[in-house]
Amino acid sequence: MTPRAGRDEVVGVAPGGDLLVKVRAAPADGAANIAVVRLLADALGVAPSRLQLVRGATSRIKVMAIDGIEASALTSRWPGLVTRSA
Repeated sequence: MTPRAGRDEVVGVAPGGDLLVKVRAAPADGAANIAVVRLLADALGVAPSRLQLVRGATSRIKVMAIDGIEASALTSRWPGLVTRSA
């Protein structure tokens, strides 16, 4: 996750399988984390309440749990994405 970017966007998948995301929000008071959740929820067409930040609240590397979305749906949307089951 890259905070303070020019716009909110899912950039793609890194060679290691991580999803690359940029958000305009600054990493203060959790604003960037909230922006990431909203961006991913919008991209997936689900409510933000279905996403949960599992790990990485103060890191650029985040681990998200997404309720009700199959891993195959994520990898078809973002080929190369590495998913892990909860």
